[in-house]
Amino acid sequence: MRAVLTVGHGARDQLQLATDYPAPSAAPGEAVLRVAATAVNYHDIFTRRGMPGIRIPLPVIVGSDIAGEITELGRGVTGWRIGDRVLVDPVFRDGERFGMVGETVHGGRAEYVAVPAAQLVRVPDAVLLEDAASLPLAYGTAYRMLVTQGRLARGEKILILGASGGVGVACVQIAKLLGAEVIAGTGSAAKQTRLATLGADHTVNYATESFVEAVRRLYGKPRVAGGGGVDVAVNFTGGDTWRDTQRTVARGGRILTCGATAGFEVITDARFLWTFEHQYNGSNGWSVADLEALLGLIRDGRLKPVIDRILPIDQAAEAERLLEDREVVGKVLLKP
Repeated sequence: MRAVLTVGHGARDQLQLATDYPAPSAAPGEAVLRVAATAVNYHDIFTRRGMPGIRIPLPVIVGSDIAGEITELGRGVTGWRIGDRVLVDPVFRDGERFGMVGETVHGGRAEYVAVPAAQLVRVPDAVLLEDAASLPLAYGTAYRMLVTQGRLARGEKILILGASGGVGVACVQIAKLLGAEVIAGTGSAAKQTRLATLGADHTVNYATESFVEAVRRLYGKPRVAGGGGVDVAVNFTGGDTWRDTQRTVARGGRILTCGATAGFEVITDARFLWTFEHQYNGSNGWSVADLEALLGLIRDGRLKPVIDRILPIDQAAEAERLLEDREVVGKVLLKP
């Protein structure tokens, strides 16, 4: 079969296309899928670059967001049939293995993939497999952060940093579904326009205005007595944006985070924490229930994942470049 291998840690030249890679077979408890699409995530790039403290067996076929059709079932698998349309929950949840499909074991940048049947999620007939493949790492993370952990409510004002990436776009869409007022931060005028078409009520371009000043311009400076600022801020960049994020949040407000792409050693100003009675809510990944809720929203016509473009798997290096150079809004998919 055709597959793209990450053969070593380093630059994008570590991605190699194989045209005769052995196709997997279903071990007991497993299912083999014909891959319809796999999404490209920054996690794939981190795996290729190498992550401190995490050993990845190489070569590996990355691609953790996978949707497709079952072509083979291993011994002992029940509840599934050949031809069923499925989404893979990539996280190993059995407590016996570490990591994810597409990280510590082969993933979706191939024509076929073998996965534990326990990690399959049924895709409704009304949902495109490409839309399903957009979900776990971006939309699942955003849904859990805003809904399950963040309890975002109708009428609340929310600042979303990094709003044009996969998780950020998902946050904008989900926040609007919940009835929140959204201010979306991004790095270019073109992306501001795109985010506005996705429902953002306000946008801020970091290149021309600080997000702190934008929040003050729109809502006023947070006051200890109450009023001003946003009710909720989403910050999964970390780094030097953390303290400024504190300065945008109203008394009793919440800061939500699911990562630290710009650095995990952040500076927290304790004065804002106690004076404004802020709450900091961490969110890690997603649950199967989160994915099922998202599939239901797509089925009911309430949510349409934003797919910037779909490329063949032999353009995996170009797909990663697009993410690294921040040239996309939403998701990039690869198809075998």
